[in-house]
Amino acid sequence: MNREKPGARRVVFAPVDTLARVDAVVRRLGDAIDLGLLADGEQLPGETELAAQLGVSTVTLREALMALRQQGLVTTRRGRGGGSFVTVPDGPAEDRLHARLSDWSTEELRDLADHWAAVSGAAARLAAQRTEPGDLEQLRRSLEELMETADTAARSRIYGRFHVELAAAAQSARLTREEVTLQTEVGALMRLVLDEDEYLKDVLDRHRAVISAVHDGADDRARALAEQCVRTSMARLIELRLGSPDGARGPRPKEDPHGQRSPSRTRHGGGS
Repeated sequence: MNREKPGARRVVFAPVDTLARVDAVVRRLGDAIDLGLLADGEQLPGETELAAQLGVSTVTLREALMALRQQGLVTTRRGRGGGSFVTVPDGPAEDRLHARLSDWSTEELRDLADHWAAVSGAAARLAAQRTEPGDLEQLRRSLEELMETADTAARSRIYGRFHVELAAAAQSARLTREEVTLQTEVGALMRLVLDEDEYLKDVLDRHRAVISAVHDGADDRARALAEQCVRTSMARLIELRLGSPDGARGPRPKEDPHGQRSPSRTRHGGGS
C-alpha cells in the first residue's frame, strides 16, 4: 500500500487526538469509509503499521477493528494474502434517512449550516491562497465522479468527499478533521437532496465555480461560493424537514424555513 497519502487521505492515518481510545479509532476509520476516502475492498495497513500511524497500541487497534467488523465496515481474512479489508455498506434506506432527518429541528439544522459554511468557507479561502493548480486534481476528479454517477448513496459520499478535499487543499489538518466530523453528521442526509437531478446540476455548477475561484487565487470569491454551496444544500434539507412528519423525539414547536419558532408555543416543546 502506498505510504504517501495525498490530501484528505493523509488525515485518515494521522495520530488520533489525546488518549489512545478505541472509539476514537473506530470513529476515524468509520468516517473515512463513509466518506469514500477508503475504497471498498481496500486493504488496510498491517496492525503494527496502522497502530503506529494512528498513535495507538496494537491492543487498542485490535479492539477497534473488532468493533468495525461488528458494524460491517471491515472484514478480516486469515492466512496467506489475508489482512483487514474495507467493506463499504449500502446506503441507509430512504425511510431511515427521513427518520434521521426528523430527529433534527430546523433550528438545529440552521445552526449546523452556520458551522459547516464557516468551515468550508475558511477552507476555500485558504485553498485559494495556498494551492498550486496541480493541487486541485482531487477536487476535479470528485466533480467528474459526481457528474457521472446515478447512485444517490455514491453521490452523497462524493459530495462529502469534495468538501473534505477542499479542506485538505487548504493544507489545514484541523479544518480537514472538522470537515470529516461534519460529514458524519450530515453527509448521509445529503442523499435525500442529491436524488433530484435538477438540484444535482445546481450542485455541480457551484462546485465547479468553487474550483475555478480557488484556481484563480480569488480567496474572497472562493469563500463566498463555498459558503453559498453549503447554505443552499442545507436550505433544501430544511425544506425536506419541514415537509416530513415529526421524528422520534415527539412534536416540536411550529417552525418557519429559517428555523424560527412560533411565539405562540412553549419554547421547550418537543425536546429540542
